[in-house]
Amino acid sequence: MLCKKLHHAAFRCVDAEETVRFYTQMLGLKFSHAMGEDHVPSTGQYSPHLHIFFEMEDGSSIAFFECPRDPGNMRDLESPAWIQHFAFEVESMDVLLRSRDELQANGIDVIGPTNHDDFITSIYFHDPSGHRLELTVRTCGPERLMTFEQEAPAVLALWSRTHDWSQRKSLFGGETGYTRKE
Repeated sequence: MLCKKLHHAAFRCVDAEETVRFYTQMLGLKFSHAMGEDHVPSTGQYSPHLHIFFEMEDGSSIAFFECPRDPGNMRDLESPAWIQHFAFEVESMDVLLRSRDELQANGIDVIGPTNHDDFITSIYFHDPSGHRLELTVRTCGPERLMTFEQEAPAVLALWSRTHDWSQRKSLFGGETGYTRKE
């Protein structure tokens, strides 16, 4: 396989210092690198910026750019607000629920836990720049993961034909998932 793992995904932030505080203190990520330029190395465009990285246990990173002189928004304002997000996997349901409680105790609004197709359960909240974040835990075993993998082509084909998720029941006779548990 060409792609071995995620190196980093990058978004824009309003304030690099505030972003570092949030991701290290609230999510426990390692602040692993900061670099900046006056010009974008790949394009040569003048854009003074700071690029900051936060590393996770598996070595993958999430990164942000603070670009105070450039126009634009923190996220895509055309798409529904729930689409663009970072999802971080945690080790257990206990950790997920404990994280929800800690975030709420720090004044952060949290949605969930939300069950997604008995595949994962997640909570949702926002960082200081308004980016939607998800903490998630896998809630099914290896056999069910294999079933999902085997079903994926048929689910995609049905969606491509109908654009109607409710028709999945006709394919597999099961629930369509995405039920919210509070």
